[in-house]
Amino acid sequence: MIVIDAQGLKASRPNRPLFADVSLTVSDGDRIGVVGLNGCGKSTLLRMISGELEPEAGVVRRGRNARVGILGQTPVLPVGTVREAVGSTWQGEAMLDRLGMSGLIESQTDELSGGQKKRVALAALLIGEWEALILDEPTNHLDLDAIAYLEEWLAHYNGGLLLVTHDRHVLDRVTTKVLEIDRGKAYLHVPVGWHAGSGYAAYLSGRSEREEQAATAEQVRKNLAKTELAWLRRGAPARTTKAKSRVASATALVNTKAEAPARQGELGLGRDLGSKRLGSKGIELHGVGFSWPNGQRVLAPFEHMLEPGDRLGIVGPNGAGKSTLLDLISQRLTPTEGTIDIGRTVKIGYYDQLGRELDVTQRVRDAVAGDKGSPSLEDINLMKRFWFDGDSQFAEISTLSGGERRRLQLLLTLIEQPNVLLLDEPTNDLDLDTLRAMEDFLDDWPGIVLVVSHDRAFLDRTVEEVLALDGQGGASLVRGGVAGWLKQRIERGSKPSQGTKSVSSGKVENTGATSVIPMPAKSGSMKSPSTLKRLVGQAEKALAQAIAERDMRSAELVTEASSSSASHDLLAKIGTQLAIAQTKVDAAEDSWLSLAAEAESRGIDMS
Repeated sequence: MIVIDAQGLKASRPNRPLFADVSLTVSDGDRIGVVGLNGCGKSTLLRMISGELEPEAGVVRRGRNARVGILGQTPVLPVGTVREAVGSTWQGEAMLDRLGMSGLIESQTDELSGGQKKRVALAALLIGEWEALILDEPTNHLDLDAIAYLEEWLAHYNGGLLLVTHDRHVLDRVTTKVLEIDRGKAYLHVPVGWHAGSGYAAYLSGRSEREEQAATAEQVRKNLAKTELAWLRRGAPARTTKAKSRVASATALVNTKAEAPARQGELGLGRDLGSKRLGSKGIELHGVGFSWPNGQRVLAPFEHMLEPGDRLGIVGPNGAGKSTLLDLISQRLTPTEGTIDIGRTVKIGYYDQLGRELDVTQRVRDAVAGDKGSPSLEDINLMKRFWFDGDSQFAEISTLSGGERRRLQLLLTLIEQPNVLLLDEPTNDLDLDTLRAMEDFLDDWPGIVLVVSHDRAFLDRTVEEVLALDGQGGASLVRGGVAGWLKQRIERGSKPSQGTKSVSSGKVENTGATSVIPMPAKSGSMKSPSTLKRLVGQAEKALAQAIAERDMRSAELVTEASSSSASHDLLAKIGTQLAIAQTKVDAAEDSWLSLAAEAESRGIDMS
């Protein structure tokens, strides 16, 4: 059954078109991800389809009596308690538990931070019965446990789903189709054949093929133009109608230009951006602990040394103290126990999840210029490298999308040339291309990197070990990155801790959640032991097949790379196939881990 039908939608911002003639149909069972560069109009499209915003052209229709649940970027909650906002039912309390808000159930909604409000709005949405859901960045402000649960919930949801997310694991695990917005046009990617149902894999393949076709078409045009130009230069024959027509065609061919790229060049995160030299001493934490003034302990005393080249991820449930630890290291907060010894050459750059206190009435160029008054030539070139060129440099910050603001905040952080980077939820609102550019940059960056993130793909790429906070004040170092931490949690059969309340800077925080898992109203009953065993077996088989495919692609890439006749296009194609294969391995591994964890938590013998 068709739930939502949108036809011919058009939108623009002041002095800037976003998209035109976008059409999309959402039916029962569709799970459609929406991707595209920051500022391309993803959130605008969702607001039009949800009915919040009137399209400049086109129409949106809903199925008869179709109930559509909506989660916007900045949801508004009713005045009252969290319990009242969600509803006084066991399903509401259980969902708040799963999303890390159980300790705040009696708190007033106007006391919550923006991220906490979004979790409450998401909880209220997930316990309802809807024919379709429209979700804008639903994983923002969720911890890894909550994201894993949300993935499972959405995978069982039988209605229509339309979501914007940058989380590659969620895109791969949940979506069955992906709508890509690129330079004002929309491309729907539907998996066929070997994509095995993944909308994200279909998107990667489809985008790669489109770029290859565009490059081939442009090369053909150039070759034809070269031939026709030579013909013109030899001197056109007599002015016959046929000759005049060929002259006109040749002139048009020579003057035709390829479609401009969506962005000029790569994101300006190269080595030449620079960083201050970091000496042999980094940052040393000696018996560091922290408690809020009300006595609530966040961190029990622990020791850790950060040395040049360290890549450390910080993980744990919401409210466990991840951002607090970064605030301590950046000296925004003072430890209540122990000391933090910072090396003489250390210069910290803090890219926090709330972002700098940007004056939204400022123009982009004025924010970059800072106290100089007007931007230097170097500032202007740097803005271009961060994809703020032309009119966008003169744009008021209030008109930027959430992702564009985050990219501006990243520019303002790196322009100061730090040698220690504190990244607090750096992936929030950034598009996939920007995330990959940041990952590549951090691969070669010589300083110290500390990352608080819920994005498993980003953590996998950027950190070598993680510091796990347990929500009760404990901190422990885990080797093997986030995969090692998740594996350790499954082996120990750990569960998130019961949430408690603490208050800092007028904002209420939560320290965890319990493990009650209400599933979608339409999803049916809990899996039986025999069904679960069968699913685990299937997941093991799928994982083995995915690994075999990845290894085959890897071997193929090595073989071709060592061949003197290998073409760049062929290597690029195999590289894309290898990336897709790795994504399938990650998804299969996540599926197996989730099922195995469920079996272990229920005491089901899988032998």
